[in-house]
Amino acid sequence: MSSTPQRGFPEQEFATRTANAQRMMATAKLDALLFTTEPNVRYFSGFFSQFWHSPTRPWYLIVPAAGKPVAVIPGIGEVGMHSTWLEDVRTWPAPQPEDDGLSLLTEALREQLGKHKRIGMTLGHHSQLRMPAAHFAQLQYDLPQAEIVDCTTLITDLRNVKSALEVAKIEHVCHLTSDAFGALANSAQIGSSERALCRGMRLDLLQRGADETPFMVAASGQDGYSDIIMGPSDKNCEAGDILIIDTGTTFDGYFCDFDRNFAFGHASDVAKRAYEVLFAATEAGFAAARPGASCADLFHAMHKVLADGGSLGNNVGRMGHGLGMQLTEGPSNTPDDQTVLKPGMVMTLEPGMEYAAGKQMVHEENIVITEDGARWLSKRAAPQLPIVG
Repeated sequence: MSSTPQRGFPEQEFATRTANAQRMMATAKLDALLFTTEPNVRYFSGFFSQFWHSPTRPWYLIVPAAGKPVAVIPGIGEVGMHSTWLEDVRTWPAPQPEDDGLSLLTEALREQLGKHKRIGMTLGHHSQLRMPAAHFAQLQYDLPQAEIVDCTTLITDLRNVKSALEVAKIEHVCHLTSDAFGALANSAQIGSSERALCRGMRLDLLQRGADETPFMVAASGQDGYSDIIMGPSDKNCEAGDILIIDTGTTFDGYFCDFDRNFAFGHASDVAKRAYEVLFAATEAGFAAARPGASCADLFHAMHKVLADGGSLGNNVGRMGHGLGMQLTEGPSNTPDDQTVLKPGMVMTLEPGMEYAAGKQMVHEENIVITEDGARWLSKRAAPQLPIVG
């Protein structure tokens, strides 16, 4: 990309998101949506704060059947929320463990109840409550005339399709990270530790303009690695080691999520072959990624290449997923996920294979679905296993 995307969004972006949600609410016979988690509150309001890292206080946002969302939040966030497009911001002097905004929230929801008497909350897969469980039970007790129902599918369908402005932020951080991986390949030396390599890459990403890298895992071993989620460790990379680094880096609240594999000094023929099979599987997934195809179609396209290439299995459980405001979002590339791909959906392609006993390799790229097929967001990895050091 030629320039850094502007931070934030114009008011029309949030108005469009809200209007789209309200149309879906009417079909689902919902009087209001209640959100308690950072991504959903931010999605509809634009309220973007590091203060969410503190779990002390609950935060609430209500999307009514018509009009702008209503925020019910701790007083410490009042100024920040008023700087968004929202107008109705209700606060309490948190923390107050006995109530902590519950009575204020109950009253705000009571005002929104219409003919359906139904309130949607994300209570399904990929969701969390992020309010005291006792307060959730009390909320249901204090609104006996209302039914709280799961709206996970509604919000997932809404957020799955990204606007052009959202895609631009993801593509930007993908390019920053691709360039940082390229620099790492030029500087990595035999004897460097996994932790030092990751630390250096994190610093490089910040210097390139990324905001943070909350997720960076690494693993290495002779001719391959056996685990991909526990590192980085203090292990030094030796000649013949294969190293994977998988990073989730952000720009303006949007993630990239992809990895790169490197061999130090030299690589065995079996490791080189595994890399080539994974590269080909990713190509197959990319070719299958078009509007109207399903996530299961992506899985099967990649799985066939892996099976033909001698894969002994894959313990990751899926071969990619949605991506956006969260490091991983739905849907998942599994054999059973029939989610239909639409233009604007950002996905990862993540084939993985065990290619020898106790040895595995994973490859991941980021793409966006367009009207004509798919487009790479991450800069494509080298077709042969890079040798560094």
